[in-house]
Amino acid sequence: MPLLENVTMTDFEEGRKSLRTVILPCGSVEEHGSHLPLGTDTFHAVALAREVAERIPVWVAPPVFYGLCRSGSEHPGTISVRAKSLQALIQDIIRGLYSQGMRQVIVLSGHAGGTHMAALLNAAEELLAELPCLKIAVLSVLDLGETAWEGIIETADDAHAGEMETSLMLYLNPQLVHGRAPTEHPTFPRHILVRNKRSFWPGGVSGNPKAASLEKGKALMSRSVDALTALIHQLENWTEPQQS
Repeated sequence: MPLLENVTMTDFEEGRKSLRTVILPCGSVEEHGSHLPLGTDTFHAVALAREVAERIPVWVAPPVFYGLCRSGSEHPGTISVRAKSLQALIQDIIRGLYSQGMRQVIVLSGHAGGTHMAALLNAAEELLAELPCLKIAVLSVLDLGETAWEGIIETADDAHAGEMETSLMLYLNPQLVHGRAPTEHPTFPRHILVRNKRSFWPGGVSGNPKAASLEKGKALMSRSVDALTALIHQLENWTEPQQS
């Protein structure tokens, strides 16, 4: 498994002659209810990237552990960064990867917040215009799950620290799962921004953690590996249509 942080410069110099695809896992330091660790999103993205790298030849870069967290920003433990900080960091890392010969980059985020993903997408769009040979994909684990997880998750509108993420952590890091938080869904008003976010989402859960199981987590991960592997093959073979 070619983890960038583990190889020597000699190994990398030899490897990049034929291997020019890299996954950049991104996540967050964010509350995940009373039962899951703050690093859940990052743990998920890193584990998925590494499992894919065991199947197909692809580099895995060290993760970007911090993200932009809006809805859970007032919960204990959440450490959010600004959009412009996240964009600048992502762009600098990808420029560095590009200068070292990487041509296909998959920005894989375990954190799927709307403002967070918008920052990643904007960073990538600017790089697409700047770096002429770059092929880039930006997606969250939930994007993969839209079709890949069909039939596994029973809870309607399960999203954060609920059945899905608890199942994944039971499979990936069971020692970090501390019981189950109660079922909950946030009650934010539509379109209206609020200052006291925790009053609309006291437990920091969106879903039903009690419906989680290790078996579901294993199935979620297996299907995610299949879906991400297929996307990487698509990106590597991607040819931009010519304007007529």
